[in-house]
Amino acid sequence: MLAQELISDIVPALKTSDTGMDAINWMEAFRVSHLPIVNNRFFLGLISDTDIYDLNSADEPLGNHPLSLMKPYVHSHRHIYDIIEVISRLKLTLLPVLNCENEYLGVITQSDLMQCFGKLIAAGTPGGILQIEVGYRDYALSEIARIVENADAKILSLYAGQNDLTASLTLTLKLNITALSPVVAAFERYGYRVSVVHSADASIDETVRRNYESLLMFMNV
Repeated sequence: MLAQELISDIVPALKTSDTGMDAINWMEAFRVSHLPIVNNRFFLGLISDTDIYDLNSADEPLGNHPLSLMKPYVHSHRHIYDIIEVISRLKLTLLPVLNCENEYLGVITQSDLMQCFGKLIAAGTPGGILQIEVGYRDYALSEIARIVENADAKILSLYAGQNDLTASLTLTLKLNITALSPVVAAFERYGYRVSVVHSADASIDETVRRNYESLLMFMNV
């Protein structure tokens, strides 16, 4: 999933002729804390609600103030993982997208990003979750997939976390089945350590769904 596929067609860009109060009103309307300032299609930078509150006169045009704006952006061909990294690192509520000529195309909002990422990791799809530990040298995705498929299951999503102290990986697998005992037994038979099992019955799946929806609602507050 690329940046160009995630651009919001709702959130507007500010002009230097807009006032700080215009910006605050739009931020409140679209539930964001940042907005881009754009001159024609040239991206000038992001202004935050904190920047505006620091202005001496928020009812004057933004162009009248000496602004020191941050200029984070991604190009339209960047992957969703790159977008998540920038938004997370800089604690942004949206991220501008530019084309290869560095012309402004639009923004990706944090809430839209969360929804798209939820689809990417199959968060709303019924199924169970396993977490297994494996050494760097022992990690073979083809073998892990074979073990799962031989137990009549499919991997819907998989992500890995590194532990440099133990030279191991923690793999989290979302599977398409809720009865995980055969898969757990298969992994243990091949010497894998299964550290977490969310053997999702219907109630657990419903709880996961509600928690995910609550997270999306929180992001929109």
